[in-house]
Amino acid sequence: MQNLPIMSKCTSDYRGRFAPSPTGSLHFGSLVAAVGSYLDARTCQGKWFVRIEDLDPPRVVEGATDEILRTLEAFGLFWDGDVVYQSHRAEAYRAALEALSQQGILYPCNCSRREIADSSLDTSSGPIYPGHCRSGMRVGRAIHALRLRTDNIPIHFCDRLLGDYGQCLELEVGDFVLRRVDGLTAYQLAVVVDDAEQGITHIVRGADILDSTPRQIYLQRLLHYTTPSYLHLPVAVNVQGEKLSKQTLAPALNSLDPLPQLTRVLAFLGQGPPPELAESSLSDFWSWAVANWSVHKIPQLRVLPASDQ
Repeated sequence: MQNLPIMSKCTSDYRGRFAPSPTGSLHFGSLVAAVGSYLDARTCQGKWFVRIEDLDPPRVVEGATDEILRTLEAFGLFWDGDVVYQSHRAEAYRAALEALSQQGILYPCNCSRREIADSSLDTSSGPIYPGHCRSGMRVGRAIHALRLRTDNIPIHFCDRLLGDYGQCLELEVGDFVLRRVDGLTAYQLAVVVDDAEQGITHIVRGADILDSTPRQIYLQRLLHYTTPSYLHLPVAVNVQGEKLSKQTLAPALNSLDPLPQLTRVLAFLGQGPPPELAESSLSDFWSWAVANWSVHKIPQLRVLPASDQ
């Protein structure tokens, strides 16, 4: 399979994005990803888009999308173009599944989670699917997921912060699901299709997604999409070493007082903001932040403690 070019930092048509899931309020960890992706785009005089990843209706919290967008505006994080909603893009995902199906690399799987857990090895990417249904589903079960057949051709990419990273998908991940048993499109496919359709050239996000990137590059190659540049930021964790999230009770951002929180994000990302920046205006804050943004200053770590958490 031919390796497609991976784009470098600044291009004349830089297009970045921030893609939150509306499962609750934005918190400090969310703000790290938003600010990092925003600054990387604006430093390159590029576009910055917002996509709402509301792909999983049972997890969507009512009112969360509107709150997320209001919070971004309150923090001076203004996006380009229209907001894209994954819940409106089912037809695009069906078309991608059909394109993959025509290549003969999808197959139905009716294994239960317990069966997979009982017969697979666990890795940082989750359990490795042992391939039970590669040669046919178990009898007596009509409902099934769709899996993508993987291979062991190494997939490597150079992260702009963390350097070279790679996986052999069949050995380290296994065949992964593209359409869930409930009929919903899996994240791995949706994010690849959406990034390609929006023409995203640069992806800046948390390092908790690093292990997913080889799967996404694999899909990009199969669908003949260009592979973007990747930058995975340190994930903010609490004093217990847990990723800040709704599940770990991370406090919501305070939209009435954005500057101290924004300055804290810059410090977390190693940018060395002067103390007086927290007392400035939003306009002055963003002028300083854009002018002084440097990827080389970001700690080269996958996780980093968030102060005051």
